[in-house]
Amino acid sequence: MDKYIHSFIDYLQFELNYSKNTIQSYQIEILKYQEYLEKHKINYLEIDKEKVRNYLKYLDSLNYKNSSISRNLSAIRSFYKYLVIKGVIGKNIFNSIRNPKKEKKLPNFLSEIDIDNLFSFVEKENYQTNIHTNRDLLILELLYDTGCRASELVNIKLKDIDFKEKSIRVLGKGSKERLVYYGEYTEDTLKKYLEDRNEILKEKESDYLLVSKESGRLTTRRVAQIIDEIIEYVAIKNKVTPHTLRHSFATHLLNHGADLRSVQELLGHSSLSTTQIYTHISNERLRKVYLDAHPRNRI
Repeated sequence: MDKYIHSFIDYLQFELNYSKNTIQSYQIEILKYQEYLEKHKINYLEIDKEKVRNYLKYLDSLNYKNSSISRNLSAIRSFYKYLVIKGVIGKNIFNSIRNPKKEKKLPNFLSEIDIDNLFSFVEKENYQTNIHTNRDLLILELLYDTGCRASELVNIKLKDIDFKEKSIRVLGKGSKERLVYYGEYTEDTLKKYLEDRNEILKEKESDYLLVSKESGRLTTRRVAQIIDEIIEYVAIKNKVTPHTLRHSFATHLLNHGADLRSVQELLGHSSLSTTQIYTHISNERLRKVYLDAHPRNRI
């Protein structure tokens, strides 16, 4: 098996032009597989579905995550595909083996207390207000109030805002337009920021809502940096990104009784199943309420 592993690695490098990291990853995964075969005295050319199932059980017994098992299977599947190409075997048994389902990772979100704390950064003793204060506060409020993505946020133009209806037309993934809405807190900050906007631009002109004096508009990278800078003034342990505020928006809406279909439309998800991840968070909250409040569950 060793000689074919070596020739397979050469094949990945010189014929498929895989990156060094990818090749190294494949090699590590295949060597894990080889170690298992040698330990259980199994010939790599005599693999059948039963032997593969036993191997998967072995990986599971090592508490491998589904993502790790998938990575291992993908490497082995590629190795056996190579053996078929070389005429060493006639059939790749691993083509009939599905990778395990990916674990659904629950989105990171902030509690409502943390949200209030985040917005209060301007009140902290060590924070000094400046010409960008209202802009930076508006960034937080728009992300949390509308649930828009950072890429959507930085592309908002003044003409996209309906100040009377307190709505904004944003361009989402796949160039799909949707309306998002903001409340009174954001409305107040927006008015204050618009008074500062011309001073930030320094006689430059820009169609975009959020601007900087350097380039006339903000980038998603700069938005993330601004949030990182704000976090320095508040006591929040969680990692906070623009998407954290989007997750918080969806979670808090559901916690306060919003229906899933409406949240889907506000987030701009094409599929309801994408939005359903937030129900897991909401259900976990309900479970905690039940366990804490039900008399039969009190210690």
